[in-house]
Amino acid sequence: MTPAEAPPSFDGPAPWLTEDERRTWMALHRVSVLLPNELDRQLREDFSLSFVEYYVLVMISEQADRTVRLSRLAFLVNSELSRLSHLIGRLEQRGLVRRAPDPTDGRCTNAILTEAGLTQLKAAAPAHVRAVRRLVFDILDTDQQHAMRDALDGIASNLG
Repeated sequence: MTPAEAPPSFDGPAPWLTEDERRTWMALHRVSVLLPNELDRQLREDFSLSFVEYYVLVMISEQADRTVRLSRLAFLVNSELSRLSHLIGRLEQRGLVRRAPDPTDGRCTNAILTEAGLTQLKAAAPAHVRAVRRLVFDILDTDQQHAMRDALDGIASNLG
């Protein structure tokens, strides 16, 4: 769609992206779709874990006593609580996590990483790191890594 074809916005015409901005935006979009898909494929093939399941296990493992309230975990992994609850249920059936009432507030439920979950996470982590290195860092020199980190940090801080 060209600027002339665009519907008018409430604040006047939209400031269209330059060709450089458009190419950058499309590259960011491609990576935001393709990278998680590739990491998901690798984890599923090698460890029967989805990328989201792996990420949830990592987030729980990084909490004190490997325990976190489900509401906090939903925030950490950017998930709706109901969707996360279903995912935790699947991980619980596999013995990777367990749920327990929060001892400080019985209205809340905690997710707790089990020893089996920690073992699975430790088994998957080296292959996951190798995949991240192969897909991202092996093609970037140090200056490119710093520039990418600075740019992504700037975008993240603009998001909240």
